[in-house]
Amino acid sequence: MKTIAKKKSDIKLALVLLLPAILLVLLLVAYPMLSNIKISFFDQPINPRLPADFVGFKNYSDIMKDAAFYKSLGLTILYTVLTVIGSTAVGLAIALFFNRPFKFRKTARSLIILSYVTPSISLVFAWKYMFNNSYGIVNYLGTDVFHIFKNAPLWFDNPVSSFLVVVIFAIWKYFPYAFISFLAILQTIDKSLFEAADIDGATLWQKFKVVTLPAIMPVLLTVVTLRFIWMFYMFTDVYLLTNKVNILGIYLYETAFAFNDLGKASSISVILFIILFIVIIVARKRVNLNGSN
Repeated sequence: MKTIAKKKSDIKLALVLLLPAILLVLLLVAYPMLSNIKISFFDQPINPRLPADFVGFKNYSDIMKDAAFYKSLGLTILYTVLTVIGSTAVGLAIALFFNRPFKFRKTARSLIILSYVTPSISLVFAWKYMFNNSYGIVNYLGTDVFHIFKNAPLWFDNPVSSFLVVVIFAIWKYFPYAFISFLAILQTIDKSLFEAADIDGATLWQKFKVVTLPAIMPVLLTVVTLRFIWMFYMFTDVYLLTNKVNILGIYLYETAFAFNDLGKASSISVILFIILFIVIIVARKRVNLNGSN
């Protein structure tokens, strides 16, 4: 009886301690989410004092018929895939290089993560200066020094070159997250496994495939899933860099605040949530509770 009473008291204490966090989640996550779903069924004016007209699934049907939405969705998927693969590959490669002792290793690690911890606004304006059409260092080196370009490219005036710049920027800015994650798991791998592989005459690729890859696979899947979610919702970096790359974050923003169509914008965000929810479910099936694939 005492054990049962103690368990009940522990549960009550746990609920009391969790209550502030639960209320905060309900206030900052659940309420905005439910409110957004509600708005998606209305023709909602910008002015909250004006009445909203219930339109049912009209906003969703309009989105499904909008060619600009599918174009933006395809561009977002391409942007997300390229940045996720690029940042993950670069982060893993640098983590493998740093997973060994060398002079000034700690200092080098600190420098590696600078791009990740520096505010985006500072990095964006630095890149806009670097790729400036007239006096940017990229055009100076590519045209005047190495003669790679015959004429200086107008990086932010062309959709293709603008897309290339935002992809490279995202890979450079976000690879330290993958680097930190992979370096942490690499340092937990038993060194005797690599010694045994050396005795068996395994090559670098064979050691990576047989020893390293299985060990880092849970972290790899987690990094890819989280980065996919974050990049799919990207807005700030692309919006500040150029107006030529109309990914879904910018398409949603313009729908809401340029065209004042909050109902349609809300329906877009709901569709994005469904897409990401499916991605998360698929990813969870690849990783079980023990962290293996």
